[in-house]
Amino acid sequence: MTIQASDFIQAACGHGYDFFAGVPCSFIKPLINGVIRSDALTYVGAASEGEVLGITTGAWIAGSGTVAMCQNSGFGNMVNPLTSLNRPFGVPTLLVTTWRGQPGLPDEPQHEQMGRIMLDLIKCLELDWRWFPDEPGDVEAAVGEAVALTERTRRPVVLVMKQGTVAASPDIPDGVRAGPAGQVTDQRRGGALPTRREALSTVLENWTSAPVIATTGMTGRELFTLDDRPNHLYTVGSMGCASAIGLGLSLGYRKRGLATRVLVIDGDGAALMKLGNLSTIGREQPESLVHLLLNNGTHDSTGGQHTAGLMVDFATVAVACGYRTGVRVDDAAGLADALAAAAAAPGPHLIEVAIQAGSSPGVGRPTVTPREVIDRFRGAVGGAA
Repeated sequence: MTIQASDFIQAACGHGYDFFAGVPCSFIKPLINGVIRSDALTYVGAASEGEVLGITTGAWIAGSGTVAMCQNSGFGNMVNPLTSLNRPFGVPTLLVTTWRGQPGLPDEPQHEQMGRIMLDLIKCLELDWRWFPDEPGDVEAAVGEAVALTERTRRPVVLVMKQGTVAASPDIPDGVRAGPAGQVTDQRRGGALPTRREALSTVLENWTSAPVIATTGMTGRELFTLDDRPNHLYTVGSMGCASAIGLGLSLGYRKRGLATRVLVIDGDGAALMKLGNLSTIGREQPESLVHLLLNNGTHDSTGGQHTAGLMVDFATVAVACGYRTGVRVDDAAGLADALAAAAAAPGPHLIEVAIQAGSSPGVGRPTVTPREVIDRFRGAVGGAA
C-alpha cells in the first residue's frame, strides 16, 4: 500500500513537528518535495547526513519539533552524532530513513550490505524503531506513537521506509537561490598571536547573554574553565556539528520571528571535518549567525597533530559559500572589533582568528552533564516549553 506525502506531513504538523532537514533519496523524494512546497514548513537540505542531526538539534533547542530524513546508505554518516550528540544530550527527533537494498528486492550493488544490516545497525545503536506507515488509516496512530516515544525517551525514533511507501510526486523546479555578494576583509596586524584563552576571554567580554555554541575538544573545555554560563553549549562530541547546531538554532529563531544572535565558536579541524556545513549556511542565509573560527592548524586536544587549517583561507571559502562577510584577524583587539561589527549587521558572518597552538595549563572538563548543559541552555536562550 502507499500513502500520500501529505498524509504524513499533516500528521507530523498536528503534533508540532514542522521543521524538516535531510539529504535526499529517490524513495523519500515525495516526502521531501511535499515539505518544500509547503509555505508553513521549514526544510533544510544538508550537505551530509551527520549535518542533518546538528541542524535538527539546533531547531529543537529553539522549540521546534523536528524530522530528520535520509537514505539508509547515508545513515552511516549519522552514527557519530547519534551516539555523541543525540544520545548524551538527550535530543529527540523523528528520523525517517529509507531501506535501500532490502533483502529480496533488486537494487544497486552499493546498497546490498547496508540493506542487509540496516535493522541490526539500528538495534546496535540502541534506537527505537518502527515501520514508516504505508496505510492512510494508520498514519496518525503511527506518527502519534513515534512522537510520544521520542519525547518520552529523548532519543531519536527511527521510521524505516520501504520502497513505494509514499506515492510519487513531481520534481521540484530548477532554481538556484543566490545570496548577496559577500566581502572578505583582512584585518591582521602581524603581531604575536593570541592564545585560545585570550581569544575566548575576548568573546566573554563582548558576548554576554546570547547563545554561544562551542565546538568539541579544548575550545569547549577552555570556555568552561574560564566562565561557565547557562547560555553556553559545550558540544563534547559530534565533531564538526557545532556550526550545524548554530544554523538550526538561527533558523528556529527565524521561524518564530526572533532575531537573537547566535555565536558558534569553531576550530579549524572541526570545520574541515564538515566543511559542507558552510555551503548550507550560505544558502540558508541565517542573518543572526556569527561563525567564529579559531585557527591554529592543530588538533590540540589529541596531542597537537597538524590539520590543513593553515593552508585554508576560511574567510574566502565562507564568502564563496554565501556568507555576507569573512574577516581575518590575529589579535584580541581585532577580534573585539569584528564581533561588534558582526553583531550590528545581518549575517551570516565568519570571523577567522589566527591563534597560537597549545592550551593553557589547568584546563578542566565540564563538570555538568551534557543533559544538564543542554537543558539549562534551552531555558536560557528561550527554547524550553
